Amino acid sequence: MLKTLGAAFGAALLAAATCAQAAVISGAGATFPAPVYAKWAEAYKAQTGNSLNYQAIGSGGGIKQINAKTVDFGASDKPLKPDDLAAGGLVMFPTVIGGVVPVVNLPGIRPGQIKLTGAQIADIYRGVIKKWNDPLLARTNPGVPLPAIPITVVHRSDGSGTSFLFTTYLSMKAAHWASQVGGNDSVQWPTGIGGKGNDGVAAFVKQTPGAIGYVEYAYAKQNAMTYTLLQNKAGKFVAPTAENFAAAAAGANWAKAPGFYLLLLDQAAPDAWPITGATFILVHAKQGDAAKGREVLKFFDWAYKNGDGMADALDYVAFPASVKQLIRAKAFSHVTGEDGKPVYP
Repeated sequence: MLKTLGAAFGAALLAAATCAQAAVISGAGATFPAPVYAKWAEAYKAQTGNSLNYQAIGSGGGIKQINAKTVDFGASDKPLKPDDLAAGGLVMFPTVIGGVVPVVNLPGIRPGQIKLTGAQIADIYRGVIKKWNDPLLARTNPGVPLPAIPITVVHRSDGSGTSFLFTTYLSMKAAHWASQVGGNDSVQWPTGIGGKGNDGVAAFVKQTPGAIGYVEYAYAKQNAMTYTLLQNKAGKFVAPTAENFAAAAAGANWAKAPGFYLLLLDQAAPDAWPITGATFILVHAKQGDAAKGREVLKFFDWAYKNGDGMADALDYVAFPASVKQLIRAKAFSHVTGEDGKPVYP
């Protein structure tokens, strides 16, 4: 009896010690990478016992929360320029690459059946093209039974890095959009209804016949949504695939990107998906709690070593080993404690 009680007591002590040692890190921001962060967090907890509490509230919210120091890291699809990083005392590094995809809800239309250009999407989102059977769209889609129904525009209602990529791309393809709306994480939309997060936009599009929206590809894939083809800089109509996201990223020179600020929009490669972008993590360069800072970098380092397969399964593009090593050297090593020493050497 005493042996049994002793064994039980020892097991309880071991469990308590394990719980005491388990770390919990908090992050908030971009909905673009939320599916892969959730997969990484699940696997990381199963392997290490440590947890990630990530709130997908949009890139704008993530930037605000890391600046306010209410989370251990922020996440944004809109990269911050070196001056903004310096002003906030922040270090930034990319995690994965994905694509922003136009999605539609049209009866009888299959994924990839409709072709759109950047200029056409800009005119749809300006409210100039109002019906799906508009002659401009019909000209690009000969033989496709475009329905004679109104277009309902769906956009993000929150500050969003996905919106930053989408609107910056439209600014590159349409002068009217550039002068009237511009590219940013939050803009004055000329028309349409707003959904919160990629999941909110996806939900509105799915429930609204005639709708068009834009989401990160993982949301389109997980929700079996009808995506469009998009004309790229080479003039080719391409599909949103991991291979085409990788084609857009192939020419990226991260070694020469100051503070890892780099956009992958409208790249010239023949198969490049035109609205491709990296997603980024923001942490404070000087950590008041060195142990917590170490746990954040430890999690993302674990993801770089173990998470590529999970990213691939969701059609994100993982970084090559050379870029990951560059991130460790140029970002991780610059995150220090109050003593000036790297928290994750």
